Amino acid sequence: MSDKPVTLAAVTGAHGVTGEVRLKLFGEGVDTLKPQTRFTAGESGARLTLTKIRSDNKGGAIARFAEVTDRTAAEQLRGTALSVSREALPALEEGEFYFSDLIDLAVVTDTGDAVGRVCAVENYGATDIVEIEKPDGKKFMVPLTRQAVPGWTDTELTVSQDFIE
Repeated sequence: MSDKPVTLAAVTGAHGVTGEVRLKLFGEGVDTLKPQTRFTAGESGARLTLTKIRSDNKGGAIARFAEVTDRTAAEQLRGTALSVSREALPALEEGEFYFSDLIDLAVVTDTGDAVGRVCAVENYGATDIVEIEKPDGKKFMVPLTRQAVPGWTDTELTVSQDFIE
């Protein structure tokens, strides 16, 4: 997974008329984006240079990129994921991970039965939650605790049979 880029934010829309954008943050706040200067924009692979960022005081951020000079260009970025290479991020401590490491992993039970794929990782305050999509399209959530999720590898996440819906 070391070569897989990490998505830190997504553009939710334009802010003002001078090209600033609103960001939804996927990290632990605006301070995690401040050290970053270059982002890869979505699947296009375009490079964006961060020149200014501040909190929007609502859990997101307002950012300015050198390549975005007006509201029209900012609006065209709506929905764009902003990623950086892993090498640009601090080293992880033991037991730490990026949510993006879990997205799209195959999910199996602790008895080896296939369940589906990880489609999202959320945190609503108490603990991280893994959202799993079954092959029939139905989704369910499992707390990311040792009891519910005994572990994962680069290719699959193991969930205790007791937590399968």
